[in-house]
Amino acid sequence: MENNALMERVLPLEGVYNFRDMGGLKARDGRKVKKGLLFRSAELTAMTSNDKTNLRPLNLKLIYDYRDMAEAVVKPDPQIGNERHERVAVNGQDKSTAKDEWDPETFYKTFTREKFAQVYREMPIQNASYKRLMHLFAKPEQNLPVLHHCAGGRDRTGVGAMLLLRTLGVSFETIMEDYLFSNKTLVAYHQELFEEAAQFVSGAQLKQFEEGFMLNEQYLDASIDSIFSTYGKFGKYLEKEFGITRADRERMKDYCLE
Repeated sequence: MENNALMERVLPLEGVYNFRDMGGLKARDGRKVKKGLLFRSAELTAMTSNDKTNLRPLNLKLIYDYRDMAEAVVKPDPQIGNERHERVAVNGQDKSTAKDEWDPETFYKTFTREKFAQVYREMPIQNASYKRLMHLFAKPEQNLPVLHHCAGGRDRTGVGAMLLLRTLGVSFETIMEDYLFSNKTLVAYHQELFEEAAQFVSGAQLKQFEEGFMLNEQYLDASIDSIFSTYGKFGKYLEKEFGITRADRERMKDYCLE
């Protein structure tokens, strides 16, 4: 998919990074994901009154938050309209994995691509947050349109988006393209993070972090490979992890594709 086609799905908001419609992506059966059902973004707390006005016509039924409690307390989600809010931490409710709780110096100095890929490898297996997400997604009539998000809308949200889109039959190639597109929508977000990193590391170490923290295929591949090495097939993964049968999947596709 061309970048301009990807960019057309971005909603230009004043206070929220990386807010985009997941609709328009083509499934392998020739249909496309309907627009106006699935949305993804970075954290929402800086949303302006204009942003809320522009988003109310989406008629969201649900905002689903992957962040830890510490993140959500510091930067709570606003109410946009009449939508419900749910939050189940991808990283585990009892783990001190929220960015605010990390020792920044240790994080930036010890960051490696291999460690980050391992985080991705673990995310989709036996994860309470994605179990809840997919339980809600299996009842699209009740829970869509949905907005799902984390802090940057790239890692935890990227894996969640992969699960939603693959369930609808979108190819991994298309999913990967959409995943990597966050590098373009998060330029300012990444710059803020790199400026923070520069307080703790410099020179070659800073450059290594900047290059390694950008989204690349290795990370989402780690999630996908973990699913296949554990279950062999994506359909088996859906059934064993989430109780979603082939018939359920077809019903979800019929609702979400056109």
